Amino acid sequence: MDAVRGLRHRGGRPLNTGAALQYVMDNVFTNSTVSRLDTAKKDVVFLLDGSDGTRNGFSAMRDFVERVVEKLSVGENKDRVSVVQYSREAEVHFSLNTHRTREDVMDAVRGLRHRGGRPLNTGAALQYVMDNVFTNSTGADASGGRSFDNVDTPASALKQRGIFVFAIGSRTSDSRELQRLSFEPSYALSVSDFSGLDTVQEQISSLMSTAVVRSRPLTTTETVGRQTPARDVVFLLDATDATRSDFPAVQDFVQRVVETLLVDEKKDRVSVVQYSRDPAVQFYLNTYMTKDEILNAVRNLRHKGGRSLNTGAALQYLRENVFTASSGSRRLEGVPQVLILLSSGRSADSVDAPASALKQMGILTFAVGSRGSDSRELQRISHKPTSAFTVAEFTDLSSVPQQLLASLEALPIDVTPETPTDSEILYQNLLQMTGHLCVCHWIKDLGQQRAAKAIV
Repeated sequence: MDAVRGLRHRGGRPLNTGAALQYVMDNVFTNSTVSRLDTAKKDVVFLLDGSDGTRNGFSAMRDFVERVVEKLSVGENKDRVSVVQYSREAEVHFSLNTHRTREDVMDAVRGLRHRGGRPLNTGAALQYVMDNVFTNSTGADASGGRSFDNVDTPASALKQRGIFVFAIGSRTSDSRELQRLSFEPSYALSVSDFSGLDTVQEQISSLMSTAVVRSRPLTTTETVGRQTPARDVVFLLDATDATRSDFPAVQDFVQRVVETLLVDEKKDRVSVVQYSRDPAVQFYLNTYMTKDEILNAVRNLRHKGGRSLNTGAALQYLRENVFTASSGSRRLEGVPQVLILLSSGRSADSVDAPASALKQMGILTFAVGSRGSDSRELQRISHKPTSAFTVAEFTDLSSVPQQLLASLEALPIDVTPETPTDSEILYQNLLQMTGHLCVCHWIKDLGQQRAAKAIV
């Protein structure tokens, strides 16, 4: 503070901001001036397209790897590097624990020879890297063409493992495939040909630094600070035929949100429902009580399919069958009730009445739609207009979780639910008397033929 108060205006012309930024990078953000940018450890794996189509560009790929490695702090307790080349099959040139100095890594990179081969099986290579090379952290994939096999499942599995994938493609690459490969769409970069890799080297280094900060585990203080009241979170997923190819991205989205929750019988609970013409419950709020069980169930989801998108009917179904005490909802105990809807199109039926009924129950609805959705419909469904989000495609869902999680963290602690019905009061009293749920059957409520779930 004393030093800042003593500052005097420098003066001078002209204003060279570019030169100043370069000076700061070269002279201030350095180890010699005690910058701590490079204190985080990284495990970096380069997965290089070694198919016949990249023979002429391979030397440029090799130079790119060298330039990135030069920015790393290679050491046994610092950054580690591995290089894998692939075409039909993957081949490890050296593993993360092979070389312990930057010089050794650089020598090994300079000695790389193009592998050759056909076809380009990127999916199989990703799976191989995950099973045989990675222990954690970061990956860079340089690809010269579209994969011959499917990349969605292994790419999703890498994301689930917390591996930050950066994909770099040439003009013959499939840009959408690169985005699906990457941890986030913004981590997919393109060059006209591999001789232009030097133009994205600084960008990759910057993105890697950002990824490392995001991957750092929470400290004890941060963990305590994140603890929030219990929440019941229900995912309602559009499973119409139009979302079949996007379903891995939908699964990945659900898993990312679940990863941030504190799953436990007395903390956060999760349910997943798919819908098209009709809804189908994949699991209820009281089905699984550990995060691992839920993540495993989400990974094993199978796309439901169906043509008609009846969002209104699905919302009504949730009100009657999921946000209920018998299905694990703790609404009557004042636990915040959260609904996260993913919809790719406009509903074939009316959403207004069921959406209003959910709001009256105190359900906090967040709606996420793609370009085919009706933004006004999403806003009417959401508990407030700012709780509606839109992405171009479901493959871009990775851009949503941070906004959504910030909203979840800001949920009100004291939730005033709708006054419980006589049937719900009866259910709660019976539950307290028996201590556990035995079996459900139909009963008459107040002399009417209204069906209500209760325990024997």
